[in-house]
Amino acid sequence: MLRDCLSLPYAEVRNEQQQETIDIEYKMNHKKLMVTILGHLRFFIVFVVPFLFLTSACEEQLIESQEHRIIPEAKKENKPVVKFGVISRYNPVLMYKRYQPIMNYLTENTPYKFELKLGSTYEETVEDLHYGETGVASLGGVTFVESWLEFGAKAILRSKNVSGKGFYYSDIVTREDSGISKLSDLKGKTFAFASIKSTSGNLFPRYLLWHNGIGLEDIKYVNLKHHDAVATGILKGKYAAGALKDVEAEKYSRIGLKVISRSDPIPSVPIVVRNNADPEMVSWIKKALLKINPSNARDRDMVKDWDEEFKFGFIEAKNSDYEIVRKMIENIPVSCGGTCHPKNIFNNGANRIGKGDKPQD
Repeated sequence: MLRDCLSLPYAEVRNEQQQETIDIEYKMNHKKLMVTILGHLRFFIVFVVPFLFLTSACEEQLIESQEHRIIPEAKKENKPVVKFGVISRYNPVLMYKRYQPIMNYLTENTPYKFELKLGSTYEETVEDLHYGETGVASLGGVTFVESWLEFGAKAILRSKNVSGKGFYYSDIVTREDSGISKLSDLKGKTFAFASIKSTSGNLFPRYLLWHNGIGLEDIKYVNLKHHDAVATGILKGKYAAGALKDVEAEKYSRIGLKVISRSDPIPSVPIVVRNNADPEMVSWIKKALLKINPSNARDRDMVKDWDEEFKFGFIEAKNSDYEIVRKMIENIPVSCGGTCHPKNIFNNGANRIGKGDKPQD
């Protein structure tokens, strides 16, 4: 009993001490918890909240930017189809790779769905535009002049080069190891032109050769279908030299070709419509393409897969821009005659464009 009596106060004291220890630990843990919560709250207020505001602002700016890029009217579904013709500058695989992204862009930025129509020949693309198979086309200088004189086609835009100018060049090229360094070295050699309807691959380089004392009788020449066929033919040693547009000459100069001569400036390739084209469609095409700004990083990324001639934007065009090409065609019998072109090619000026030479594959 005595022990029980003595132990009772001790037990109570011990229990009170344990409870006090628990209370102290609870208060300490509670304090730590509050410190932790306050720390997290401070971090959220200082760092997270501003980040959320910044993200929201960036999203709004991006949406606003995208809304600016894609014109509201262009979002509608069931768009009327516009077929876009392109002359056969390169082989069909390259053509699709380089021009389909342009169709996608026009579809996204106009109230129309654009479909690519590749001509197997330059003449086919002209005929497609003439008879309404296509509503718009990318032609060359010669094919445009032919279309202008034959059925009143209109140039609405022309592409800019890397310097922002509306012209390009024809280059005479050969292999780096050919031993050919000047035009006079070409006499007696094999030579590859592009299509007879090509401005930079045929008309201008023939004038360039003639002005430097080289007629067709001085070379063994062929007309190929595409610019890339000319380049690969020279690289493989099938031809000693040939004519290319400058952007192709530059590309192939990285793998073994060199330029030995360059033409005078050529008006850049035109985008063309018929004279009775829908004015609203023409306006939308011009609006979409004229707003491309190659100095803008976003636009540069957008056009990275486009044809090289279309990567640097566009300027307004008019038919008179191509007077130089028309005069060259019409003056051929006077200026260089049979020593520049076969005599039955341009006998009647533009009305006889390309009737004589047959292209080779």
